[in-house]
Amino acid sequence: MQLSARNRLKGKVVKLDHGPVNTEVNLQLPGGETIVAVITTEAADNLGLENGKEAYAVIKASSIMVGVD
Repeated sequence: MQLSARNRLKGKVVKLDHGPVNTEVNLQLPGGETIVAVITTEAADNLGLENGKEAYAVIKASSIMVGVD
């Protein structure tokens, strides 16, 4: 896999919540934390996502928001 994005987090799919348009994908990272992404259901099907499958969360730095209380 070659991508321009340098922020890649490898994890394991632990939960999928399929909807008619979007699918919520929960990836458990090696340290035990979980990251959640919403992708199209068509993309989830094309990727063959299922519980236990390894996958990557790819984060484009220009799309990350930071906030404080």
